[in-house]
Amino acid sequence: MARLTRRKLTPTDIVMWTIGAILIALILWGSIATLARGAYSLDHWIDFTIFGLAQGSIYALIAMGYTMVYGVLRMINFAHSEVFMSGPYTAYYVAAYFYRSGLLEAHPVLSMTMVFLVSMAVSTLIAYLLEMIAYRPLRSAPRLVPLITAIGASFFLQYVFRGLYGSGFQAYPVIRALEGPMYIGPVRILKFQLLVIFAAALLMIALYQFTQRTRLGRALRSVSEDKEAAALMGVDVDRMISMTFMIGGAAAGAAGVLYAIMFKQVHFFMGFIPGLKAFTAAVLGGIGNIPGAMLGGIFLGLVESIGPSLFLDGLGITAPYQLKDAIAFTMLVLVLIFRPTGILGERLAVKKA
Repeated sequence: MARLTRRKLTPTDIVMWTIGAILIALILWGSIATLARGAYSLDHWIDFTIFGLAQGSIYALIAMGYTMVYGVLRMINFAHSEVFMSGPYTAYYVAAYFYRSGLLEAHPVLSMTMVFLVSMAVSTLIAYLLEMIAYRPLRSAPRLVPLITAIGASFFLQYVFRGLYGSGFQAYPVIRALEGPMYIGPVRILKFQLLVIFAAALLMIALYQFTQRTRLGRALRSVSEDKEAAALMGVDVDRMISMTFMIGGAAAGAAGVLYAIMFKQVHFFMGFIPGLKAFTAAVLGGIGNIPGAMLGGIFLGLVESIGPSLFLDGLGITAPYQLKDAIAFTMLVLVLIFRPTGILGERLAVKKA
C-alpha cells in the first residue's frame, strides 16, 4: 500500500522560506507602488503582455529539447543552446539570398517556409550527431561525465560555427509582409509578434499530440519510463533516444528562426542566453514534463516582459528593464523554494509500505 509522506522542515528550509517571503513582499510592495503611480496605461500593459507571450513561446520551444532529453536520459544537454543557434544561423544565408533576389518580398510565405525547413533540418542534424557521437558512447558512464561532455560540446559547436560563419553579427533580412501592426478588436499587435505566438503555439500543440497520440510517441514515453522494460517489449531504445534529440532539435531550429524574426539578428553566441532561459523555463515547469516546459516558457517570458516595470518601477529603480534577467532568475529561486519539483511537479513523494 502506498502512503504519502512529507519531508520535515530543516533550519535550512526555514531560512530559504524566509528569504522567499521577503522576496515576495518586495515584489508585492513594488507592484502596488507602480500601480498606484499610474505611470503605465492599459495599452502599455497589453504591449508588455503580447511581447512576453511571444518571447515566452520561443523559450517554451527551446525548453522542449531540454525537458525531453532529461525525461529519457536524466541528463541536461547544455549543448542544446548551440543546436538552437546552428539552424537559424545557417538559414540566414538562405534568407539573405531570397532577400537579394526579391523572392522574399514577392513570395514571403514560400520563402519563409524554406527558411524554416532549412533551419529545422540543420538543427535536427546537429542534435542527431551530438547524440550519436558525444552522448551514446557515455550512456552507461556516471552522470557527471555526460554533463562535462555536454559543456565541451557546447564550446566546440560555438567555435565551429564561429569559424564557418565569422564572429560578427548578421542582420536578418526585413520581411515586409510582417512589418507594422494589426488589430484584433481593440488590441494592437505587431504582425511578427502574432506570427511568433501562432507558429510556436501550433508547434507545441503538434509536439504534444505526437507524444500523446501516436505510436512513436508512446514508444518515446515508454523509454522515458523504463528503458529495460521498453527494450523487452520490442522498442528500439537507441532509435527512440535519437528521435528524442531530433525532435528537440527541430523545435529549437524553428524557435531560432522565430527568434531571428523577432530580434532581427544572428551570431555564433546567440544560443547562450535563450538556452539558459529555456533551461530555467524547463526547471520552472518541472524538468522532464512537456506541458511544464510550455507553461514554464510562457511564464518566464511574461515575467521578463512585465516584471521590470511592475515590480521595480515603483521601487524607484532607474533602469528597471536592465534587471529583467535578475527578475527571471529570482522567479526560478522562488519556485525552487516553494515548489522544488516545478510548477507542474509533484510535491509529495510516494513510498511503498
